[in-house]
Amino acid sequence: MDRLRERVAVVTGGGDGIGRGISRRFAADGAKVLIAERDEEAGARVAKELHEEFGADARALPTDVAVKADNQAMVAAAIEAWGTIDILVNNAWGGGRLSRAEFKTDDDMDHGLRVGFLGPFWAMQAAFPMMKANHYGRIINLCSLNGVNAHMGTVEYNTAKEALRSATRTAAREWAQHGIVANIICPAAKTAASRRVFAEHPELEASADAANPMGRLGDPEDDIAPVAVFLASEDVRYFTGNTLFVDGGGHINGAAWAPELPDE
Repeated sequence: MDRLRERVAVVTGGGDGIGRGISRRFAADGAKVLIAERDEEAGARVAKELHEEFGADARALPTDVAVKADNQAMVAAAIEAWGTIDILVNNAWGGGRLSRAEFKTDDDMDHGLRVGFLGPFWAMQAAFPMMKANHYGRIINLCSLNGVNAHMGTVEYNTAKEALRSATRTAAREWAQHGIVANIICPAAKTAASRRVFAEHPELEASADAANPMGRLGDPEDDIAPVAVFLASEDVRYFTGNTLFVDGGGHINGAAWAPELPDE
């Protein structure tokens, strides 16, 4: 349980869902964790949780990943607190609404791209100088089967996540010479975002579970986070630019996702 001992990790959106699950697994494996979370109360709660349950040195920082300065500030805060940053997990997502592509507004698209693509990209740029100096870095970006399979109703999310996948692979190629590896997880799990969608469209939860080869969507901590620990560890020194589908096999034939969308 010490695979990440003394490593410094920044996890965006660590106050709930997959981000919380990853933060907990990192703390259990010895990492120092900065939870960058827009919901200040949730971030502080999880930081306290990590300290009390795992004895981890964990801190929370209010962060809006749609703001470039906030991404820079969270990296700077980790370096100020612990002298470095070893692991960057770009996980945060917020908002969005199910609607057809022709009805998406400029605000919808701007929000999706800033949160899902530009925020993680700015964070990667901010972390790069320290990782380059250390000749060591682990970047883990959470993307989505929504983009891979072109799921209906979420064009801003799909577009942002596929842009992030491409940027991650490009960074992996360019930064490999500096000892930095960058990889992608496309998860299938019940998260805060999916819970909001399922609350509005309850029929989708049952169909999503039924469509999965394992009969269920994953658990953020028990199913998704262990793969993040692997991608944050020494074991991936020769593993970069890859997309891991941590989805119970949902990607094999493409997961069905066809919500009823209004024609307005």
